[in-house]
Amino acid sequence: MGPLLVCLIIGAAVTAATWVASLVTREYSWVDRIWSIVPVAYVWVFAGWSGLDARLVLMASLVTLWGIRLTFNFARKGGYRPGGEDHRWAVLRGRMSPGQFQLFNLCFISISQNALILFFCLPAYTAYEAAGTPLGVWDVTLTILFVAFLIGETIADQQQWAFHRWKAAEHAAGRPPRPGFLQSGLFRVSRHPNYFFEQAQWWVFYGFAVAATGAWLHWTIAGAALLTLLFIGSTVFTESISRSKYPDYDEYRARTSAIVPWFPRSRAAADERTA
Repeated sequence: MGPLLVCLIIGAAVTAATWVASLVTREYSWVDRIWSIVPVAYVWVFAGWSGLDARLVLMASLVTLWGIRLTFNFARKGGYRPGGEDHRWAVLRGRMSPGQFQLFNLCFISISQNALILFFCLPAYTAYEAAGTPLGVWDVTLTILFVAFLIGETIADQQQWAFHRWKAAEHAAGRPPRPGFLQSGLFRVSRHPNYFFEQAQWWVFYGFAVAATGAWLHWTIAGAALLTLLFIGSTVFTESISRSKYPDYDEYRARTSAIVPWFPRSRAAADERTA
């Protein structure tokens, strides 16, 4: 039994467990609850099977740091508590019939997302097949980039956390919060900076497969590519909710980059885009 088969078995077990848990509890964020945990296990399986190859240990250590940060942020928002379901699933349930949503739950939430989690970890498989090649300058560069993106996502999540705590305090005091959504800090240069940094980390993770082999293209690039497609869909869905809640969100969209941090557009340019 090789490490890929072990990961496939883990993935199948986790997929079944999250689907059954969603049926039993009628909550549909069980994949969210394991999202930051299972990748750590997958990459350490490859590292352990390689005899603790230096590159794979480095990759597993970076993913462990990623997992610790994401788990902490998810936990402080109440994601592991009963009733901690992602609010978007409730919105989607309102747009689907019960049968349609249960099919979506099985095929997308449980199966597709768990498959994606395994896929974006599979550059570790490419590195495993090339185990023994020495670390080099590219590995150092990729490590620095990964940590920089990790710090960026930490800052974005902290800014979002502080904003929502302020917003909750305003509501508790009987005052309507103004603005109703975060537009400052990193959110001034990107509407979703946390999405950008999250994707960037997994593209950098794929870079270790390139560093291990010297070849730019491997089939394991599919994980990072599919993750990017997921975030594109998530952005469209999330923003459809925001646009329905906040009349001024379209003006924010007009002046602010969607994902990649960039200079805000001038008011005149923003007005032209919304005209």
